[in-house]
Amino acid sequence: MRGGPERDAPGATDGDAERGTRPRRRPATPARSTARTPEPRTDTLTAIRARGALRVLVSQGQPGLSLLTGDGRWTGLDADVARAVAAAVLGDPEAVEWRPAGSAERLSRLAAGQADLTVCNVSWTMGREAAHGLLFAGVTCYDGEGFLVRADSGVQDPAALAGRRLAVHAGATTADNLAAWYGPRGLAVRPVAFDQPRQALRAYATGDCAAYVLDKVALAGARRTLPDPEAHRILPAAISREPMAAVVRDDDPRWFRVCRWVLQLLVAAEYEPPGVARRAGRHGPAAGLDERWAARVLDAVGDYADLYERNLGRTSGLDVPRGPNELWTRGGLHYAVPLH
Repeated sequence: MRGGPERDAPGATDGDAERGTRPRRRPATPARSTARTPEPRTDTLTAIRARGALRVLVSQGQPGLSLLTGDGRWTGLDADVARAVAAAVLGDPEAVEWRPAGSAERLSRLAAGQADLTVCNVSWTMGREAAHGLLFAGVTCYDGEGFLVRADSGVQDPAALAGRRLAVHAGATTADNLAAWYGPRGLAVRPVAFDQPRQALRAYATGDCAAYVLDKVALAGARRTLPDPEAHRILPAAISREPMAAVVRDDDPRWFRVCRWVLQLLVAAEYEPPGVARRAGRHGPAAGLDERWAARVLDAVGDYADLYERNLGRTSGLDVPRGPNELWTRGGLHYAVPLH
């Protein structure tokens, strides 16, 4: 072999050369990150108790889910979920600061720290969790997007709306869902986005749009507000899966745990024999609550069946069948996770 002057490898020492051993490399020093370490947030439970109120993002007005009535009270399934959390944490289901938000801001405002909880008919997706640094604490209502059309329009299937203008909410996934349904069929529609639900409903009601596209549960509430509800119908077909859920930031595991188990309590209380769910109170101290939290929740809003019937069922006037929102023992998707 031809010899030649050898160069010391980076990090070689004089001792390496004297011993005739292969020079050792020193570990490279990791580059110093220039990213600023985020400041830790105040413990959510502590902040809520110091404030004396739970800050909740709700819709700008969806009958059956979250709607401000004429007497100044928020009603709906989402609103009652918020009351359940307030009852568990503060002992008062009415200790809630209601903060209406549009579809385009209901997650960004939560991520920015402007609220403690979002229950705003928002569907659970991986993209939303990852993009905003959030966690979905549990499903409040299983649904799918559908179409509200005029009863005398002759439209029986979504395909009949091809080429038409359809009213949708800005910031929602509706336009993507429409493209995913119509595209493979060689069809297309023209989504028209509106910032507020009442604007979208007005565009449909005046005939500017041929249909209003939204989660079917929300459409049932919107239909009810029209001057002649019987002149409108919701098509049977659903073009997407929409597991609507409660959302929190991902920086506080204890707060996530509290919200998750309040939701699970509601479902378990419908399934378990009377009194069993209330005994979940004994787990409260380990979760940052007291031993009366479960009893307060159930006294304030009832179990999941009570919430659904009061806000979406026959009692509400909307008469939306429970369908996938039944317990799993009755063919639905709500499964009661064991409390003990």
